[in-house]
Amino acid sequence: MAKINGNEIKPGFVLEHDGGLWAAVKVSHVKPGKGGAFAQVEMKNLRDGRKLNERFRSEDKVEQVRLDNKDQQFLYESDGKLIFMDSETFDQTELDADLLGDRRPFLQDGMMATIEYYGDEPLSVRIPQKVVCRIVETEPVVNGQTAAKSFKPAILDNGVRVMVPPFVGQDEDIVVNTELFEYSERA
Repeated sequence: MAKINGNEIKPGFVLEHDGGLWAAVKVSHVKPGKGGAFAQVEMKNLRDGRKLNERFRSEDKVEQVRLDNKDQQFLYESDGKLIFMDSETFDQTELDADLLGDRRPFLQDGMMATIEYYGDEPLSVRIPQKVVCRIVETEPVVNGQTAAKSFKPAILDNGVRVMVPPFVGQDEDIVVNTELFEYSERA
């Protein structure tokens, strides 16, 4: 682990702070008219999901943690646990479905995901940013309505609601951005 100054913290950094592992979500550098500059950091605990806002001055030292990334294949879900397999060693890893949060519906059988480890402890799961889904319910296509920049609601095969352009119809495959939960393009 490396010690860094408080003003070097960037979003995505994993820090050891107050006996826990925290991911920096938002960082804003503040230079008040009176007093020294500081970094206002919004952090999320990687083990229990708690959030914390903390100020770090440039002279504060913080432990930056490096996580190991492993690409693993999703096999199945059982009793609220997600089962992944390492494609090199064929070892299976069991993780809580809560680690994915609201992105859980986008996880598909056989999908490759990146699991971040701290030592032997799995902390988070990253799925691909773009996933192909099928529209199971939406309003019919209306001719002549494609010129306006309007959207209509659609329900995907995984139960997620997204807004799609009017020219996209039912039973079509689309690409969905899993971070923004929005339509990206036709598949």
